[in-house]
Amino acid sequence: MIIKSSTTLRNDYGAISTMAHEVEEPIYITKNGEGDLVVMSIEAFEKREQVLKLRYTIALAEQSRLAGEPSISLEEARKRLEKKYSG
Repeated sequence: MIIKSSTTLRNDYGAISTMAHEVEEPIYITKNGEGDLVVMSIEAFEKREQVLKLRYTIALAEQSRLAGEPSISLEEARKRLEKKYSG
């Protein structure tokens, strides 16, 4: 976890920006010693959003499976995909 003060952000934005792009993880910004903001590169943010959406989709699929909703086997899924993309 990277923690920087708001003073560092204000006085050396370029270093914080460079760090955000290099580490690709959130940088926590404090104000008066307390947590205030999180800064991250757009690329890291978009990757994080994709992971969250994927996890949500997997959770929905697992709920459907546990509820006993109809499903297909892996082999059947492969056959359907092959049929769809072969012609």
